[in-house]
Amino acid sequence: MRRPGAGRIITLDMALYDDLAGDRILIITGATLRAEEMDRPLAYGLAEVIRARLNETATRQPLVMSDIGYLNCDTLHKTPAVSIGGPGVNAVAQYWLKRLPNVLEVDDVLLIQMDLSIDDLRCSIWGYDHDTTVEALEIFTEKGYLDRFLEGVGEWNPP
Repeated sequence: MRRPGAGRIITLDMALYDDLAGDRILIITGATLRAEEMDRPLAYGLAEVIRARLNETATRQPLVMSDIGYLNCDTLHKTPAVSIGGPGVNAVAQYWLKRLPNVLEVDDVLLIQMDLSIDDLRCSIWGYDHDTTVEALEIFTEKGYLDRFLEGVGEWNPP
């Protein structure tokens, strides 16, 4: 018995993502089961923190999405973005690994990458395992890295 749709080529309409590029701050997680289970909840938590720190007239809002969607849409590459999860579970973290400067690296246990001059509005946050990824994200949000990023995006609401 043949499965419905077997043998057909399915194409994604990446133009759907084009409309999102102008008014979003992307939070990217891997599409693996481990990333969906462990990193996606962290991404939704970061989205809430970002919403709380945006100024009243903010035009951009956070949007959580997968690495696959991001990597397959060139338009999104111009959108401010934060990647959560390491290169083993997030293809964006792998892609950015040699392209972004390290701003905090702790003994091959956790890593925060971003351009502190904010010429490049991409950040990558990850740890060796889930607990250290949580720790890296806490450092990112509590030690001024997120505020610096939002300042670069132009949407920061200083305390």
